[in-house]
Amino acid sequence: MKANFPSRYLNSKPWRQRLSLFIVGISASGVIAACGTTGDTARDSVDLTLVSYAVTQAAYEQIIPQFAEEWKAQHGQDVRIRQSYGGSGSQARAVIDGLEADIVALALALDTQAIQEAGLIEPGWENEAPNNAIIHRSVAAIITRPGNPKNIQDWQDLARDDIQTITANPKTSGGARWNFLVLWGAKTETGQTEAQALDFVQQVFRNVPVLPRNAREATEVFYRQGQGDALINYENEVLLAQQQGQTLPYVIPQTNISIDNPIAVVDATVDRRGTREVAEAFVQFLYTPQAQRAFAQAGFRPVDPTIEAEFSDRFIPITNLFTVEDLGGWDAVQNQFFADGAMFDEIQAQIGR
Repeated sequence: MKANFPSRYLNSKPWRQRLSLFIVGISASGVIAACGTTGDTARDSVDLTLVSYAVTQAAYEQIIPQFAEEWKAQHGQDVRIRQSYGGSGSQARAVIDGLEADIVALALALDTQAIQEAGLIEPGWENEAPNNAIIHRSVAAIITRPGNPKNIQDWQDLARDDIQTITANPKTSGGARWNFLVLWGAKTETGQTEAQALDFVQQVFRNVPVLPRNAREATEVFYRQGQGDALINYENEVLLAQQQGQTLPYVIPQTNISIDNPIAVVDATVDRRGTREVAEAFVQFLYTPQAQRAFAQAGFRPVDPTIEAEFSDRFIPITNLFTVEDLGGWDAVQNQFFADGAMFDEIQAQIGR
């Protein structure tokens, strides 16, 4: 199927053609794949750099060749996309510190907003792509020990005194903020008060033995070190592990948060390098059926309803699905929960950490 790239996206902002001799600022936080010389869109080839978070790699390895073929057929130009993968928060900081990204596909909008606040992405990026620039979704999962010996069925079970939960620190891990928010919303989005939510979340974190810096370390604590009875993780990671032959026992609670993953063009980079047209076309390609299907195959919930229906046997319907917007939006969430001296710091002080 040929993808059509609307001219309102391809020409949405002026851009200057400039030859960029090489991509600089590649940091240790990401792994760079694919090589090529940089050229602007007037040349025979053009290079982009996609900066994303680790678990998206399986999908992009399928999507990028499809886009390159499509672009070549329509424009007669070779496009090569370098890829950098790592923790979402670390990737955002790397871009701010100098990693030249044409496109960022991160785990949460808060990380993209940090790049905006650094002056590299123009305000209003959420309106530059369909679906408020969300390209795929997931939900939170509770991974248990084999056989689920503690009979963990829902978020409420994580407050029991006999259950230790492993989760990363939301102060240092962007992904762990989803963990905190799903616990909070499990109460506030089911008719309970914020006081009840605070009591519940505090009890869960009282039973968290350690707070690893990121999701990868949390996984190592749970599996390699054998700590904890439950690990809060994401449905897409569990489904991808299953495809790789790993069986992870897990529960998807029916009150859950929509983990929305955004895409954005880095305006400062594409305008300097003259790559806006192809970068915006790649973003649009991510909404095509073939790209959405690749995301679904990698464990993400597609935003295309037709493709989601194709994978209905894979994704469990959620009866009570809430969003960050239901909790007030990222700015309010950051100020209420994660800023210095905010609620998470107060919880940690209360439980003696």
